[in-house]
This record gives sequence, C-alpha cells and structure tokens, in this order.
Amino acid sequence: MEEQDRLAALKTDLGFTGSGSGNRIDDRLTQLLQVAEKAIKAEGAATLDPSQLEDAQLVIMYAAWLWRRRDTGAGMPRMLRWSLNNRIFSEKMKQGAT
Repeated sequence: MEEQDRLAALKTDLGFTGSGSGNRIDDRLTQLLQVAEKAIKAEGAATLDPSQLEDAQLVIMYAAWLWRRRDTGAGMPRMLRWSLNNRIFSEKMKQGAT
C-alpha cells in the first residue's frame, strides 16, 4: 500500500471528509504514520512492511490511536494491542521455524 493510500485510509478512519483536508493536517497525519511505523518496529516487528496490506492496516490503526489519544489520553485499545501482539508473535514464530 502506497503512502498516499495509507494517508487516505487514515483520514477516512479519523472522519476527515472531502479531498482537501489541508496540507497541515496531511503533514501531521503523514508524520503520525511514520511515528506509528517506528513504534511498531520498536515493539518488536522488525520486518514490518507497510507496502503489505496487513502491515499497512496495523500502521494506520496505530496512527489513528495516536491521533485520538492526544484528546483523551486513553491507553491502547485492546483491538490494537491484540493486532500488534499477533503481528510480533507471528514474526517470532517464523524466525523460530527457520
């Protein structure tokens, strides 16, 4: 999945409608996608590949949580933690099988 596609999906997830949300918001959301990718890798998903649909979706979910968290301060939702753990454990199992 390309960066513009991930950005569009994140904007949809967050409820930004219309084609022109503004460059400042696009820049901020693009930055959140990058931060999310780095955070997921820091959690242990070393082979994360956002060009792959499943990994892109995880990055988008994580970035959406980062955006929403700034208002609520809420902890990570179970769905996101579950998806993140599954991604990391799946990678570990593949490494252990080789």
